[in-house]
Amino acid sequence: MSANTDTILDNLSYLRRYARALTGSQRAGDNYVRACLETMLEEPQRMKGAYPKRDVFRLFHEVWQALRSPPETKQGSGNANERQRVAHGLAALPPVERMVLLLTALEAFSVADTAFILDMDEEDVRATLKRARDDIELRASVDILIIEDEPIIAMELSRIVVSMGHKVCGVAAREQEALALAIEKAPALVLADIQLKDGDSGISAVRNILTKLEMPVIFVTGFPERLLTGNTLEPAFVISKPFDPDMLRTVIGQALTVAPASDNDRPKGAAVSA
Repeated sequence: MSANTDTILDNLSYLRRYARALTGSQRAGDNYVRACLETMLEEPQRMKGAYPKRDVFRLFHEVWQALRSPPETKQGSGNANERQRVAHGLAALPPVERMVLLLTALEAFSVADTAFILDMDEEDVRATLKRARDDIELRASVDILIIEDEPIIAMELSRIVVSMGHKVCGVAAREQEALALAIEKAPALVLADIQLKDGDSGISAVRNILTKLEMPVIFVTGFPERLLTGNTLEPAFVISKPFDPDMLRTVIGQALTVAPASDNDRPKGAAVSA
């Protein structure tokens, strides 16, 4: 296996994270990544550049643009959760704005690298990034539940949520507390850690919540590798600790705007993960 291939594999979890955040779906995101890897194997000459991570993200976008279906986010269509977001003024950002935001904030690409990945001019990237950030700041206020057992981290998450104009409807440090608050408050979004107080699991807490309510979940954790294996049901949104506040703001905005992908939103010809 070449050093170039090793580097690509080292960055695979980041590509998977990005694809899930872009599509709002583990299944759809992972299948687009799979289609990208299949293309890479069939056309290895496309990965001869000096910057494997940047090159693989560019190839992913070429595959994604070729295979994705046109987005449909019209009021009156979609499921109840999608209609609720429209009613809150949370219509999805245009795809290019979502891509620029996620590449720069979530994956920490420079403006120059983002322009290369998306085949755009750098000035267009800067203008698009400004529009996307302005758009997120105009979003209607929603209730957000925080599941975190470290008081200092919970306070920082609360500060960021409030700075965006949203409301913290509760902070839970244990599974049962989180479930009770979720049922009582019906938040529009959940921010959750993996490890909670007294050995409780944030993953278990979220799974129990999602059996009763439907909302996006962002895991903010020091153990992202536990959520990016591709082997089990996993979240679309994962942020590593320590986190950058701008990254968290971007992902919150994305989670509240992107319409969850359905089973029909799969790259044609790609296998479906179990």
